[in-house]
Amino acid sequence: MTKFKKYILGITAVVFLITGIVGATYYQKIFGKSVVKNGAIYIRSNDTITTLEKHLHPFLKDPKDFTWLAQKKKFTTPKAGMYLLKKDMSLNDLVNLLRIGQQTPVKITFNNQHTLEDLASRISQQIEADSAAIVNAMTDANFLSTNKLQVKSVLEISIPNSYELYWNTSAEKFRDRMLKEYHRFWTQSRLKKAAKLHLTKSEVITLASIVQRETAQKKERPIVAGLYLNRLKNNWPLQADPTIIYVLKEKYGNNFMVKRVLNKDLKIDSPYNTYKNTGLPPTLIGMPDISSIDAVLNPAKHNYFYMCASTSNIGFHEFARSLTQHNRNAVKYQRWISKKGIHR
Repeated sequence: MTKFKKYILGITAVVFLITGIVGATYYQKIFGKSVVKNGAIYIRSNDTITTLEKHLHPFLKDPKDFTWLAQKKKFTTPKAGMYLLKKDMSLNDLVNLLRIGQQTPVKITFNNQHTLEDLASRISQQIEADSAAIVNAMTDANFLSTNKLQVKSVLEISIPNSYELYWNTSAEKFRDRMLKEYHRFWTQSRLKKAAKLHLTKSEVITLASIVQRETAQKKERPIVAGLYLNRLKNNWPLQADPTIIYVLKEKYGNNFMVKRVLNKDLKIDSPYNTYKNTGLPPTLIGMPDISSIDAVLNPAKHNYFYMCASTSNIGFHEFARSLTQHNRNAVKYQRWISKKGIHR
């Protein structure tokens, strides 16, 4: 073999070696382990590749490699959502995951919120939509009109529970999901029970909202519900203190603290004052949870018409069939609360 041929073969071998090394390096960069830890990233609707790189920075060996591969694969517009990253994931899998928008649903939860604003604030901490957008969506005139709701009653379509949805769910889609879940909640069984009580769905939830505020004890709620239903059947005013507190907060603001309902409060002119008016108030006074709704639909059967906070079993109530017995309970409670120095 001539020296020239040996030279050519040598050069060729070097080229192949360099090509192999470069190829292996790029292969490792693209398909090797790049994600250093498990975690989640939240991509907002206005995020760009540049901001996405910042989100990814804590998870990658070299975020610049991600930007380089994204450009090669013509991935220029991130899709909003929550994405789970797994340790040792390759850049190629990561880019593909984000490019096709293969996000993971989030689980949102909320309990019995006092107001629509409280609900919106709670939800905005769990999805991309902000609280103002959620309030606006829930109080949209067309939505309310179509579903025969009012601003004060729209809270009733939100049944406290856990729900799976995408993090970038819009305020409107969240609202529509709540309406769908509300209809799903009202099974034929629940509807039949409401009809047997001669109550509409809204009336059940309104009464449940009073029961919810009246007692925090779940096992006591069917008893309280039965008491109020006894009053309704006999056309007695409910005389529910939670409705007076609702009236006071309407008058003085939601931050107004009420530790004790006074006699003068019972005279406030309001359709929500169940001391001055018979029947149920116009709408719910807060969001009841499922246990309170089911307590109304499955009330305890008894002859109680009166209730008063217990002084011996704090957090519970003393129930009475007669006004005489109730007055004794009430005097005991008034003395106890006065000793505690609670005047408002």
